Amino acid sequence: MKFSEMPYERPDKEELKKQMTELTERLRSSQSYEEAKQVFLEEQISERHISTLMNLVYIRHSIDTRDKFYEAEQNFWNAAGPELEEYSQAWTKAMLESPFREDFSGEYGDLMFVNAEIALKTFLPQEEFIAALQRENELTDAYENLLASAAVPFEGKTYTLSQLTPFRTDPDDARRLAAWKAEGQWYKDHQETLDEYYDELVHLRDRLGRILGYDGYTQLGYYRMGRNCYDRNDVEHFREAVIKYLVPVADSIYRRQAERLGKQYPMSFADNALEFRSGNPRPQGTPDEILAMGKKFYEELSPETGRFFNHMLEDELLNVLSTEGKQAGGYCTEICDYNVPFIFANFNGTQGDVEVVTHEAGHAFEAWMNIDRIPAEYCWPSMEACEVHSMSMEFFAEPWAEGFFGEDARKFRYSHLAGALTFIPYGTMVDHFQHLVYDKPEMTPQERHATWKELLRIYMPWMKLDGEIPFYSEGEGWQRQHHIYSSPFYYIDYCLAQTVALEFWKLIGEDMPEAWKHYMTYTEQGGSRTFTDLLRNAGLQSPFDEACLRGVCEKARDYLDVYDLSGIA
Repeated sequence: MKFSEMPYERPDKEELKKQMTELTERLRSSQSYEEAKQVFLEEQISERHISTLMNLVYIRHSIDTRDKFYEAEQNFWNAAGPELEEYSQAWTKAMLESPFREDFSGEYGDLMFVNAEIALKTFLPQEEFIAALQRENELTDAYENLLASAAVPFEGKTYTLSQLTPFRTDPDDARRLAAWKAEGQWYKDHQETLDEYYDELVHLRDRLGRILGYDGYTQLGYYRMGRNCYDRNDVEHFREAVIKYLVPVADSIYRRQAERLGKQYPMSFADNALEFRSGNPRPQGTPDEILAMGKKFYEELSPETGRFFNHMLEDELLNVLSTEGKQAGGYCTEICDYNVPFIFANFNGTQGDVEVVTHEAGHAFEAWMNIDRIPAEYCWPSMEACEVHSMSMEFFAEPWAEGFFGEDARKFRYSHLAGALTFIPYGTMVDHFQHLVYDKPEMTPQERHATWKELLRIYMPWMKLDGEIPFYSEGEGWQRQHHIYSSPFYYIDYCLAQTVALEFWKLIGEDMPEAWKHYMTYTEQGGSRTFTDLLRNAGLQSPFDEACLRGVCEKARDYLDVYDLSGIA
């Protein structure tokens, strides 16, 4: 069924609660595993249907935040979700206490119970707790809607934040700087509101953690992210390795960039955004032509990916144009009732358009391969494991770069690898910032900005903090990072996954078919294993092993040192 034809009708919230209660009671009273399994399978159908309704609303609201019907429906689910969580938790508890747990584990694996035990640590069926969750939803929605409403004046016209992006990499120094200043000024104009939203979110989340008996939010944040095979100490060790091995490599990339541009190192935020004096690599063709090239890439990569991408195109499961009222950013989600994933993005004429076709489609391909798994949660692995599918798929697309980028293909390959390496310090800094913020929730907004500015000096020493663009130089640039507001502690997942993706880059350079076998072995497991087990089963190193990051840094540094950029200014 095409996405536009998928029906939506608001369910009766009280009826949903009744159904969930009845299923829980039937599970508790089951006299045999076969009886318990039948109830379990019915609950799976119900869970998938509720997820479908919620995601249809979320997607359609994202596509046009001005649509009053879906704005109202999003508000309904923002309030209903935390209420329904109480009933979902009752089901989870009944599963954990079932005398047939061993039978379930034998058929479906024990990870569903490991994850269930973590989920129980994230919720309390108390009015105060539910009200706080509802307020959290309201605040994150308000943040996203504010950014989606942006109308940034530039060169006599107005642009959304996404539409302004190409100007922020314009080869003309004055125009590029003006675009950065225009964007920064919009954020400065809304500074007070952005500070208020985040301040309330931090204190609210801290209170949620303390209600549950934790020393603040951080432990709750890890549980909410479903972390089931590593902890804060592992993440801190990874951050130390990033500073030790990766920051120097990234620093050398920016020093060479300054030489290419004829700039003094360190460079401003606006100058760091320009990789080549002749301009950053840009895709060739219209959005339709980019999607057509994506079709060619996936059809030639493997039979499975060919069938997948054609399905996505035929059933309108990609919404990629940047339009007024559309939420910024990009994501992939699933529509369970129809056994399909969905890709949301904002094409803006930059190389990111191609990366959408590869990155978000990497997520979608994994979901497409595992969409009918039981339990439904096994469709996706944990977040950092999901990002491996997407970031690695970007590297698998590199042999098709000429089709996407034409004469800019050589630029793109350099830019893509350099970008992967320079991203990890930034992403790790985002994680470090959040740990410091939630460790000290009483920070003032000014103290948070000062903390970000200090971290910039550690993780991104190539950034010149000269006051040219106040929003960035004054340590406020973190406020444009959606995840900090909406998905705390998510961002380190990208860094862990990027490290694994660099392993795939290395394998692709050595033996493409063999690399694809490792990728498929990793992907076919869905979410049935923990992140570290998925890697082990696919013959890959863990990013928590310091040798992993050290090894990919050495290989990538050597590769970039001799990369042929002759004739490219």
